[in-house]
Amino acid sequence: METTLRGVGVSHGVAIGGVRHMGTAVLEPAARQIPSEEVPREQRRARQALDAVAVDLTARGRLAGGDAQAVLEAQALMAQDPELTADVERRIAAGSSAERAVYDAFASYRALLAAAGEYLAGRVADLDDVRDRIVARLLGVPMPGVPDSDEPYVLVARDLAPADTALLDPSLVLGFVTEEGGPTSHSAILARALGVPAVVALPGATDLAEGTVVAVDGGSGEVFVAPSSTKRSELTTAAAARKAALAGSSGPGRTADGHRVPLLANVGGPADVPAAVAAGAEGVGLFRTEFLFLDDSVRAPSEEKQFAAYREVLAAFPEGRVVVRVLDAGADKRLDFLTPADEPNPALGVRGLRSLLAHPDVLRTQLRALARASEGLPARLEVMAPMVADRQDAKAFADACRAAGLAAEFGVMVEIPSAALRARSVLREVGFLSLGTNDLAQYTFAADRQVGAVARWQDPWQPALLDLVAFAAEAAMAEDKGCGVCGEAAADPLLACVLVGLGISSLSMGAASIPYVRATLARHTLAQCGRAATAARAADRAADARQAAQAALSAA
Repeated sequence: METTLRGVGVSHGVAIGGVRHMGTAVLEPAARQIPSEEVPREQRRARQALDAVAVDLTARGRLAGGDAQAVLEAQALMAQDPELTADVERRIAAGSSAERAVYDAFASYRALLAAAGEYLAGRVADLDDVRDRIVARLLGVPMPGVPDSDEPYVLVARDLAPADTALLDPSLVLGFVTEEGGPTSHSAILARALGVPAVVALPGATDLAEGTVVAVDGGSGEVFVAPSSTKRSELTTAAAARKAALAGSSGPGRTADGHRVPLLANVGGPADVPAAVAAGAEGVGLFRTEFLFLDDSVRAPSEEKQFAAYREVLAAFPEGRVVVRVLDAGADKRLDFLTPADEPNPALGVRGLRSLLAHPDVLRTQLRALARASEGLPARLEVMAPMVADRQDAKAFADACRAAGLAAEFGVMVEIPSAALRARSVLREVGFLSLGTNDLAQYTFAADRQVGAVARWQDPWQPALLDLVAFAAEAAMAEDKGCGVCGEAAADPLLACVLVGLGISSLSMGAASIPYVRATLARHTLAQCGRAATAARAADRAADARQAAQAALSAA
């Protein structure tokens, strides 16, 4: 009998196929006491396994490229954390085997993260994956992962580590469903980059029997178990209609009545540019420069290395704008040369612009590299600071840009509620705002964006979040300045209409989402978007806000 399960849709599209489950997790190693003469050998085994896993993750990242490369290289840094290595060696010296020492050290580290709000390494699922890979190598057993299959299937798992998601074969993995995770988890972001339909935070997902046919709607978040032939036909017909609409949509982003809404791409470096250009991106709305810094947590990249990367991206959009976010370090992106090691809650400490103002030489070098990279190129360079709280922060950043001789528009990211509430004051120092809805939701609702149990507060349809977006957009309009959205909210075609109705002037997203957003905007007028925005803000729950917006757009 057909049943319907509801999770959080994180990647558009429909997938219909049989369920296949991820391999089981690595077993907990037995606790055994080793003789003292084996200590050096076990410590050597542990170091070799840590290094080998780091090398493997880095290689997987280079193979995958784009966002996946940055994610996997960040995981590799976990395996090479000197404090973790020292803890493993101490446990071996006390008599633990190498595999048990690794298991216990990671457990201790994991507990520390939980006590600190799970922010020191940011992604607990990623940490568990690194642990499992190291323990599997030490035990000499295969690492559990994506199942082998000659037939296409829908992958079901408790959660998916980035190393698994990054190298999925879309010709075999039709879509995936996870019991945990959230709309802004690494797996969700990578699923969108791959164009694989995905639903996360689905209660009971792992109870689905192997081989059961399911239909996954990555837009609505619905999973239909044992769908009827009628339901399958409805879904495939709707998917075909969406595909036809995408094929007929091209050119700049605009509403049905011609209101321009530039559609930009989020990129992590030059490797992401081809996909953005192919999708018709009108420029870059978020260049995450921190990925350049994650190669080496001990020292910042040279000015020359930064210059080369920035110039390559700028050159790819001769007629567009490229919005560069200066280094956003701290919390889940820890850098030894920049990030304090003893903060009780790094998410609320010295991160983003605060880190850069505490290390002006790092900011100065980056701004100089950007100034040089833009020389002689027609692209419109804009530079923004992350984690800006107030006008004082905005002024400090603008002053640093001017001191570096940067010929560009200066702006700030709105990720802290205070910046949204006082946006007009902030805009007296800078030329534009860009809303990072992922962090803005996190700080508004005190909901860790990587914890599946609080995923409902990470829903960008939350009316309180829409209120903050509206405050910022209204302030920008009053000051005749731009206000874009570069968080994951921009990738939702329906929500994109609402954002435009709230007064957002540009939208930036993963390249794979651009055609969907372009086609949806083209079907609705600015007035319709405004009515949908008003309806969504009048709701009290995220689900009701989405339903109200959909009804408003359908009725027009």
